[in-house]
Amino acid sequence: MASFCSLTLILISIFAFSISIANSKTLKRDVKALNEIKASLGWRVVYAWIGDDPCGDGDLPPWSGVTCSTQGDYRVVTELEVYAVSIVGPFPIAVTNLLDLTRLDLHNNKLTGPIPPQIGRLRRLRMLNLRWNKLQDVLPPEIGELKRLTHLSLSFNNFKGEIPRELANLPELRYLYLQENRFTGRVPAELGTLQNLRHLDVGNNHLVGTIRELIRIEGGFPVLRNLYFNNNYLTGGIPAQLANLTNLEILYLSYNKMSGAIPTALAHIPKLTYLYLDHNQFSGRIPDAFYKHPFLKEL
Repeated sequence: MASFCSLTLILISIFAFSISIANSKTLKRDVKALNEIKASLGWRVVYAWIGDDPCGDGDLPPWSGVTCSTQGDYRVVTELEVYAVSIVGPFPIAVTNLLDLTRLDLHNNKLTGPIPPQIGRLRRLRMLNLRWNKLQDVLPPEIGELKRLTHLSLSFNNFKGEIPRELANLPELRYLYLQENRFTGRVPAELGTLQNLRHLDVGNNHLVGTIRELIRIEGGFPVLRNLYFNNNYLTGGIPAQLANLTNLEILYLSYNKMSGAIPTALAHIPKLTYLYLDHNQFSGRIPDAFYKHPFLKEL
């Protein structure tokens, strides 16, 4: 009998919650923003976005790729995922009015132009994926205001200029993908202060400098597992201090202009699994310690 009463209470609660969601109104700010985005993205998306309310209205479901949550008496847009539909045109600035977004995924489209500085308004954003577009210009420093960001993927675009130091202001950042762009200058050593950064890929750019400059901050990159620096213009040697990155599993330095001897210290990185040093100007012998490494699969 007690279990039956408990089940009845659960069903009543679920029903009441469903009624509250159905009766909730979508915040006008988000409705306006999504309709502006709808107008700017063109027919490829519009055919799946029916009705005036992106969170659904009556018998109409939420728009495809739009996720909403209830906050008090209102519904707000928390996720926007519109990818691989050949969207053409500039980055839709109206996106930056969706202040409750936690996830923004517009990858594999044909977006052009810069990322607007208003991107810094999305303070709740945790994942930003804009890879495989035709975005260009410099990265706005306002990206450094997205304090909750854990995943940032801007690879396979046409970004240029220097990688902004403001990225070091993202304390939760774990994955940073900047490969296949036109970045120049040096990778900011300040990125080493990111206590949660696990993956850093800046391959296939026009970057210069040395590994020594990158790791000059003591205790930097404490949990970094994967470092991709291939196909750039790095010079200098591999400093023995690189072995202080004890969590490294993948180190990819191929196709640079590096020189000098390969330090034995690298062979003492305990979890090193893949080490790529080809197409540089290294000299001397490969230390015997590499052949005895318990996890190294490819050298």
